[in-house]
Parts: sequence; structure tokens; C-alpha cells
Amino acid sequence: MLQIEKGVKINVEDLKSRLLQGRITRETFKLPYEESQVKDMLSASYMAEVEYRHRRFNPNPELENQIAKAARWLTKQDRFGILLCGVPGNGKTTLMLAIRSLINYLDMKDAYNESMTVFRIDAREIARLNKDDFAKFEKIRSKKMLAIDDMGLEPAEVMDYGNILNPVVDLLSYRYDEQLFTIVTTNLKPEEIRQKYGDRIADRFNEMMERIIFYNGSYRG
Repeated sequence: MLQIEKGVKINVEDLKSRLLQGRITRETFKLPYEESQVKDMLSASYMAEVEYRHRRFNPNPELENQIAKAARWLTKQDRFGILLCGVPGNGKTTLMLAIRSLINYLDMKDAYNESMTVFRIDAREIARLNKDDFAKFEKIRSKKMLAIDDMGLEPAEVMDYGNILNPVVDLLSYRYDEQLFTIVTTNLKPEEIRQKYGDRIADRFNEMMERIIFYNGSYRG
């Protein structure tokens, strides 16, 4: 332990370095490619997701802009999460799946030579696991890379033997604290997130999440 004598001027940089010793500083995930390359790869991945669903891919300026923003986040981001929000059926989940498929396909390795893959789960399943299988909930909560689909469709609170649980809030708070890579899709507007989950998680979202708002209507019509 550093002995600090009263009246002695503090070396701020030295003390900061000592305080950081032993603490894990997670590097923000970035794809090791040019932004233009990732945009093209993400476009191909998005097209593959559409065709897998037996739908016709219809390029448009709004979609191109959404893919470009996602590519920028994947290559130059300083935030470890991304929020895709807008009305149902406008491509949020497809873009999430495209990001997930691309990262998984590239099969990158972390510092421990383990594959960096994105695990996908529905928010309603998170709520169920928090009540029925807490061990699995904890395992998913600590995944290095996680994609949460349809946040907002799950109950904000779950009753368990008289105890009130807040599954998604607990999971996202944990991932905020640990600075873990997180993708979220939601039909909620930013202000509705604050109403449903409270100021604490909404403020943390502002810090941890890049935001892409989907202004286009549904493709399912």
C-alpha cells in the first residue's frame, strides 16, 4: 500500500495507476477492418438474413444508413453496446442477426484464444429464466457478447415467492458494470424506456449504448 504523508503534494498520475492495478479494463470490441469493408460485409450478412426468411431484399436509403451506422459502431465505437429501436417489423432484428452472423462467421479469438461469438436471447426468456433457472440466467448475464431481442415485451417485474424481480434491469446493470458487449432491439421509444425501466437504467443506456433509431415503417405489410 502506498504511504501518503500529510502535507506532501500528490502525484495524481502515479496514484491513478496504482488504483487501477488489479482492476480489469475491458477493451471495447472492434472489428479489425476498414469501415467500408464492414459496411459491405454487413450488407451481405443482412441480405443473407432476408433471403433465409424467404423474403425479397429491397435496398433503400434508410436501410443503407442503418447498416452504415452499425458498421461505424463495429469499427470505431467507444461504447460497448448498441440499441436498435423503432416500430415492429422495420428490420431491427434482421440487423441484429446480421451483426451476430457476421461476428460469428469471422470466428475471431480473444486473448485466451476462445472464439468470440454472440449469443442471442429474447427478453421474455430472460424474465422466465430469472425466476425458473437462476443459474442459467447468471450464465447468460455474464456472456462476453449478448444480443437481447424485443426488450420491452417482457414484464418489467416478476414475482417469485413474494419477491419482486427485475430481470432485464438486473441483467443490463450487470453488463453495464462489467462493460460487456451488448446488442438490444426494442419497439420502445427512448422516452418509453425511461418510463418502463426507470431513470437509472435509462441513464446507463445513454452511456453504454450507441443508438440507431429506425424511422421507416414495417416491411411486413
